[in-house]
Amino acid sequence: MVQQVTSGIKISVETNFEGTFYKNYKVHFAFGYKVTIENQSKDSVQLNTRHWKILDALNNVEIIEGEGVIGKKPVLKPGESHTYNSGCLLSSPFGAMSGHYNMVNFTKASKFKVYIPSFKLSAPFALN
Repeated sequence: MVQQVTSGIKISVETNFEGTFYKNYKVHFAFGYKVTIENQSKDSVQLNTRHWKILDALNNVEIIEGEGVIGKKPVLKPGESHTYNSGCLLSSPFGAMSGHYNMVNFTKASKFKVYIPSFKLSAPFALN
């Protein structure tokens, strides 16, 4: 598990390898990840958008941007948390992800970024 705190918002990420499969005559490696967003600040905040950078061992880079997470824009009061599961496909058995969430602090009426710590994706069979 990796964790990072930005402006009182703690991001924790756990990963797992889901398996391999063929798509369009190419092998793909499926990874799942669970993200927990915990508000350790004294202010109420809302997650509005996400920005992910996904990198595989073949130097393929994919940028994902969008509204909310899994169709939600969670509002977190002090002490509350939101957990969701998602996943990605890589063309290699190794990779990494990082990114940030764009959030709004309701108390201060301001926008801010919360950084998602870089985390590794690795298929257990490919480890030495």
